[in-house]
Amino acid sequence: MVGGGQGAFIGGVHRIASRIDDRFELVAGALSSTPEKAKASGEALGLDPERSYTDYEEMAKAEASRPDGIEAVSIVTPNHMHAGPAIAFLEAGIHVICDKPLTTSMEEAERIAKAVDASSAKFILTHNYTGYPLMRQARQMIERGDLGKIRVIQAEYAQDWMAEEPDADNKQAAWRTDPKKSGGGGAIGDIGTHALNLATFVSGLKPEALLADLDAFVTGRQLDDNAHVLLRMSGGAKAMLWASQVAMGCENGLTLRIYGDKAGIEWAQENPNRMTFTKFGEPKQIITRGGAGLGGGAGDWTRIPPGHPEGYLEGFANVYTDAADLIQGKADGALLPGIEAGLEGMWFIEACIESSKAGGTWVKR
Repeated sequence: MVGGGQGAFIGGVHRIASRIDDRFELVAGALSSTPEKAKASGEALGLDPERSYTDYEEMAKAEASRPDGIEAVSIVTPNHMHAGPAIAFLEAGIHVICDKPLTTSMEEAERIAKAVDASSAKFILTHNYTGYPLMRQARQMIERGDLGKIRVIQAEYAQDWMAEEPDADNKQAAWRTDPKKSGGGGAIGDIGTHALNLATFVSGLKPEALLADLDAFVTGRQLDDNAHVLLRMSGGAKAMLWASQVAMGCENGLTLRIYGDKAGIEWAQENPNRMTFTKFGEPKQIITRGGAGLGGGAGDWTRIPPGHPEGYLEGFANVYTDAADLIQGKADGALLPGIEAGLEGMWFIEACIESSKAGGTWVKR
């Protein structure tokens, strides 16, 4: 693992998710940007001191030369520290599992893409919400035509934790509001890319153009904390995306609604074990995670019987388990976000900024 040391929220999430299905073991890390914190973090996690490194370049070279070296690395750093480690490990032939968004600029994203193309190693981007069983179920339903031709997509991701200027010691907020570490996007990069990725993953459609209106409502904030985006999707569908971190009363409100000419679905991440499916002119149906009548691959994505809640960590674990299958040659990774999803997210961020700065004009892909 690169990053994810003491005080880092997402590092712990990745470690838990990677171990849920007993497919990964953490054996090496460069866990912090400072040698002292890296050492202390390695000790806290029980790493062999010889494999607790002070920087990712040292780690990539050393692990690639060991007969028992790591097979894969998780990169869980702030955005500005994705490209360097990703490229170093890809060049060393080590599989890369990278947190989203891909990086801070399209220029860096293209450098990563070139490294992916030149490497024998796999690259996985952890858009973890694609691992939720009902989102994979919804994707299957759309693929087999249950909704008909898709007309309208509404995706939103609403939070309130950035509604005021956070305390100076809030590490998670500090880097997300710093353009040098987060890149040009605030809410659009942090959560907007999640909403876009989930919409494209489930619908099978891609954005072709967008129009964005970005705001920074908190005084002095350099990056957006609220975004309203219109999108023209492939196949003629239209989408609306709202991403906000200043929506009072919203905790983690990722919601997806997709409507075709036959039926529609609605799902909310805060109640992820239920999804509504409505055919035109018929009563709503409530579909439950792994519930009766689903068939297909529904049972492949769940671990416990229906009615026992599964959520964020288990969905994340599905991504890690699929990554393990891909690395071991047991599956083709068709459900895994990869470099293309990363490039799409970077286009989304930069197009939103361009559109908003121009007063709300359409930007084509």
